Order: sequence, then C-alpha cells, then structure tokens
Amino acid sequence: MKKLELLCVGKIKEDWLTRGIDEYLKRLGRYCSASVRELPDRPDDGRAAERESEELLSAMNGYVILADIGGKPLTSEQLAEAIDRAYLTADKVQFVIGGSRGVTEEVKKRADLAVSFGRVTYPHRLMRLIAAEQLYRAFTITAGTAYHK
Repeated sequence: MKKLELLCVGKIKEDWLTRGIDEYLKRLGRYCSASVRELPDRPDDGRAAERESEELLSAMNGYVILADIGGKPLTSEQLAEAIDRAYLTADKVQFVIGGSRGVTEEVKKRADLAVSFGRVTYPHRLMRLIAAEQLYRAFTITAGTAYHK
C-alpha cells in the first residue's frame, strides 16, 4: 500500500482543525496509508528555523514535497500527476510543512518538489488542513472518483 506522511513543525491546538485533518486522513485511507508526524515548534531564539529545519532534514525520507510560497504553482490535477509519478520511484511520499518561520535552503534543496498554494501566506497549522484536503483531492483525481469536479 502507498504511504503518505504529512511531516509538520508544530502541534495543532485547535479542535476544529484537528477534526478537519482527521477527516481527510480517514478519507485518504481508501487510497493509501496516511499519517501525520509532528516535530516540535522551537522557541524563537534567533535559531529556531535552523533547528526546526535540521529536525525536518533528519526526518525526511521517500519522495519529499515541500509546501513553499516560492515553489511551483500547480493545479490540483498537476499535483495529482506529480504524486502519481512520485510513487513510480518511491513507496512513500512526504508532504512537508515547515514552521511559522519557514525552512532553510537545505530543506528546500532536499525536497524533490516544492509547491506553492498561492502567493498569500497561510498560518502553518491551517496549511496542514489545506494540504490534507488537496492530497485527498489528488488521490481522487488519480482514482477517477467524483470528489473533484
């Protein structure tokens, strides 16, 4: 079975976000083994982004897709195609969402694909819900089910 992991910095504190993310993870279970892995959100001491990025780099494995405002803007169909192609070479796809301070250039270089969800900035916790929905949408597009219209 295909593996999909959302690798994220920080914990979700809002119940409504947790419920939404859990709903999409449950739906994804029809297509893959989906999970979330949370890394600690470091206190802002001037090096937080570097320390968070080091932990991300240590946890990255498989095909890595990074959410990055400077990444490639893709349609939902293009994201579905990219994920489908990733599974040709890897049994696991990781979708990485950095912390509120962003990630280092090393993380960006390690990513196999950096994608942008637009030029606006989203709170990183909300981005997790958006990513979960888009990942579910991508799998339904590939499977040809009716969710994506």
